Amino acid sequence: MEKIKDIPFYLEKYSEAFMDYLPTLVGALVLLVLGWWIIKFLVVRLDKLFTRKDVDLALHNFLLTIIGVLLKVLLILMVIANLGIETTSLLAILGAAGLAIGLALQGSLSNFAGGIIILVLKPFRLGDWVEAQGTSGTVTEISLFYTKLTTFGNQLAIIPNGQLTNDNVVNYSVLGRRRDNILIKVSYESDMRKAQDILTEILEEQENILEDPAPQVLVSNLTDTAMEFSIRFWAMNETFWDCHWYTMKEAKLRLHDAGVNLNIPQKFISDKNENLPLSK
Repeated sequence: MEKIKDIPFYLEKYSEAFMDYLPTLVGALVLLVLGWWIIKFLVVRLDKLFTRKDVDLALHNFLLTIIGVLLKVLLILMVIANLGIETTSLLAILGAAGLAIGLALQGSLSNFAGGIIILVLKPFRLGDWVEAQGTSGTVTEISLFYTKLTTFGNQLAIIPNGQLTNDNVVNYSVLGRRRDNILIKVSYESDMRKAQDILTEILEEQENILEDPAPQVLVSNLTDTAMEFSIRFWAMNETFWDCHWYTMKEAKLRLHDAGVNLNIPQKFISDKNENLPLSK
């Protein structure tokens, strides 16, 4: 009976405590609602800014997500602190959990950081032909963890971004044009001037070879067995290989027709002859 009699006392006591705490609770609720609206407003503004600045789509979405999450976590901590709850222990727990997760996902975080570096610094873009990690191919996808290349043989190569950012990457597309350097060895019995004139004519007749810098045919080396010609020219990326293959083919055909002998290593000839059937 005494406990029943004490009920009004406790109700009055806790009611007074609740009424005293009510302004703090209302203030925290207002802070939460207002802060949530401000975060949403900022994220929308950032979305429009990234779109206007043509930020890479993967980086665009990632930054919006990270910024939104961080701002919401900060807001929740502010609301908790406004309610009078101690946040020091909570921050310590979050820090320890973050460290443990970071150590467990060290390799993935390295790839993740590499993806951010690639998306921000843009050492290559979609469609570029690159060489990295012993693989050459066209960049078909850049994600936060991996970069995908389609090789010349139409195989898909998936390279972790962490390795790409810590190794040499050769981008054959970014400068728009390339220089070729074809080496051809001609025997000493042949006419040097005639060979040089023929090779120069092959370069001059090709419209896709750039005039500036001018193409060159140089005697680059005199070895023990042959004169070495260096055929150098510049071409745009999209026509480079057409010029390369045409020059190689025409050089062989025209030099042969003009009586200019190409220097072929004797070992190569011997290896070929060994495969021929023996005469009866």
